[in-house]
Amino acid sequence: MKIAVTYDNGQVFQHFGKTKEFKLYTVEDGKITASEILGSGSAGHEALAGVLKDAEVDTLICGGLGGGAQAALAEMGIKVISGATGNTDKAVEEFLAGNLVSQGVNCDHHGEDHHHGEGHHCGHHDHNGESEEASGCGCGHHDEESCDCGDDCEGDCGGCGGSREMSIIYEGKNAGKSVSVHYTGTLDDGSKFDSSYDRNQPLSFVAGVGMMIPGFDKVVVDMEVGESKSIHIEPADAYGEYNEKKVLVANISEVPGSENLQIGQDIMLMNDMGMRFPVTVTEKTSETVTFDGNHRLAGKALNFDITLLEVAE
Repeated sequence: MKIAVTYDNGQVFQHFGKTKEFKLYTVEDGKITASEILGSGSAGHEALAGVLKDAEVDTLICGGLGGGAQAALAEMGIKVISGATGNTDKAVEEFLAGNLVSQGVNCDHHGEDHHHGEGHHCGHHDHNGESEEASGCGCGHHDEESCDCGDDCEGDCGGCGGSREMSIIYEGKNAGKSVSVHYTGTLDDGSKFDSSYDRNQPLSFVAGVGMMIPGFDKVVVDMEVGESKSIHIEPADAYGEYNEKKVLVANISEVPGSENLQIGQDIMLMNDMGMRFPVTVTEKTSETVTFDGNHRLAGKALNFDITLLEVAE
């Protein structure tokens, strides 16, 4: 088991999206056996989920956390314990003793849709966690929208250490409440793309506030505990339509290390603002490599079998 804690000079850093370092703990038989410091670079709050996944993290302990980050971490299968304070070593010990309870989403100012911006630097993370960067690569083919990822607490959040009111987007009996569900997701051809059962870990989130994709959230917000539903969601209520503008073709010579990339590999690119974002290698020739910044389920209709396990009143 590997636990990551947002880290600053021995203390739990209070804003997940702005943390510069994580302290990683390796745990065996309920005891800490090793620890190390992992730099986050300039990754945005949602891209950090990919950084932690690359580091094979199972659980994140942090201070403040927004809905977008929570959803991204859940998608990566990373359990989140938010609202922690104080010494990081003690926080992990408290978690292992079963005394650390998550506050859920306690910083609600993060937007869900973040654009990558054009003129990125093509820096990438490989699966060994080694960061490479090539400035001025001239690969600015992304959508012509400025990066709007600069919405982390800018002085008005009180460090995100406490709970803030969240806006209800979808009305229902569970709106604004922490819920726990088990689910299996399949495509129309019957292939499974995700399941909480496979991880042996239910998904927990605040219903009705936009933490989940719309079609999923709209159903769970009005379910009864113990109820099961099978739903079909079109792309507009899932991960959106496929956007060709998020496909980038770059010269291999302009992206250091790209000669070693494999088709299907997930990596991180970097834009001019230093924000990293996930892409997938979809094509490669002797001279070029193609990156796709669309979510892997963009443009696809999704089917879910959902069971509501618990609602925290």
